[in-house]
Amino acid sequence: MKASPEFRAAVAAAIAPVNNEENRDRYRRGDFPRAEKTKDLNMRYRWDLYWHANAVAGRFDTSGLNDAHIDTVLRSIVAPL
Repeated sequence: MKASPEFRAAVAAAIAPVNNEENRDRYRRGDFPRAEKTKDLNMRYRWDLYWHANAVAGRFDTSGLNDAHIDTVLRSIVAPL
């Protein structure tokens, strides 16, 4: 993983408040925008959490990271639905 432990910790802390059973159930039911277009529910959930946390916590420093690196971090934080 190319992401630093600090990046992972910051993302995990920002995601924790919104990665709750209520939101997990909502996604399982398909109760989110454009659910009918979603091909990979777990990936969609991880990235929706990430973008929400990114907006609330401020922009994460992703220099040197690509989407695959960020998704590896997200998979280590967010359990599959």
